[in-house]
Amino acid sequence: MHISEGVLSMPVLSAGFAVTMIGTWLGLRKIDPERLVTVALLSSVFFVASLIHIPVGPSSAHLIMSGLLGLMLGWAAFPAILTGLLLQAILFQYGGLTAIGVNTATMALPAVAFHYLFKGLIARGGKPMSIGTFLCGFLSIAASALLTAMALSFSNESFIQAAKALVYSHVPIMLIEGLICMFTYSFIYKVRPEMLVPERAS
Repeated sequence: MHISEGVLSMPVLSAGFAVTMIGTWLGLRKIDPERLVTVALLSSVFFVASLIHIPVGPSSAHLIMSGLLGLMLGWAAFPAILTGLLLQAILFQYGGLTAIGVNTATMALPAVAFHYLFKGLIARGGKPMSIGTFLCGFLSIAASALLTAMALSFSNESFIQAAKALVYSHVPIMLIEGLICMFTYSFIYKVRPEMLVPERAS
């Protein structure tokens, strides 16, 4: 879901940078210093998973793992995803520096939103936890695809067909990420529950 350089309009780029700046600021404030290793690890997971991509018009389809980052990091998903995207843009020219605000916002904002939406359900454990974690992974990708499609459509009407193709191409990825999120969270819950400690309130 990396949008390339020179594709988006200035209002869309500005809105993306504003959302990313606020989200990153909140994420940095809420990171517990003792969980920096977990943040770095999940940022690396995002970096590697989203490197393998299939071009879809001016964007691409690939694994993101944003739902898992949102579940485990909360607002810290913003700086984690931003770091991964920045390294990809510099090292591999994926996405671009001018579009990094929009790319970060479209992936991180849904992850954080569904983290808070489903954390009550997940806290109940058992089947509710499995349902909540699957939905968090599935819906994070669905919402990211829709936000990316909107960013393309608002920038230029000629991208509307490409935006539709992007959403459709991510349907299998929504299912895959929902399952990955469910099984990974369940495994960590059993073997390393300390990794799931909530973010600090400051």
